Amino acid sequence: MIKKTLLLSTLVLTMTGCATSAQGEDTTSTTNETQKETPVITLSDVEEAQQEWAENIIAIGEASLESDEKAEEKALETLENLYAYDDGQVLFKPTKAAEVPFRGTKDEALSYFVGGDIAEDGGFALEPWTDIRFDNHDTILNGDTAISSGVYYFTSGETNEEVKVEYTFGYIMDEDGDLKIQLHHSSVPFG
Repeated sequence: MIKKTLLLSTLVLTMTGCATSAQGEDTTSTTNETQKETPVITLSDVEEAQQEWAENIIAIGEASLESDEKAEEKALETLENLYAYDDGQVLFKPTKAAEVPFRGTKDEALSYFVGGDIAEDGGFALEPWTDIRFDNHDTILNGDTAISSGVYYFTSGETNEEVKVEYTFGYIMDEDGDLKIQLHHSSVPFG
């Protein structure tokens, strides 16, 4: 029975690449050079991505003070640099959207940020906002993906009032090691 258990354990360990001999010697193959190491997203990576997103949304509003064209350029740059539209599907449920609650394309997201093809869009990022801060409830880190949810606060440049919004953002790491938003869901708190 002991030999069968040892043989079975050795077989399992060999299959997972962590084998040891009966004498305790490491017999793991060193031919793992062809295996790629999975990138790891850290909490500080997520916090940096959140700060970058906040800075970009504020910059869109600042650009709108120059011209509508500058605001649209900055919004498009934000979508290209921070969202995964060019890497696959993005799930985007913006805060102030009821008639078209989900934005599956970059153009629809652009319309939400600066106004455009969708009638209900007034240009969320054009407020302008003077401060955006994230208060994470929790973050799940899973190798090259991460999900964070909590509350973020937007300070209006016009009224100086702070608006509380709930969010969930999902991140993937692209080939260059940059975090991209693959899931963006935000909503006004109930009540």
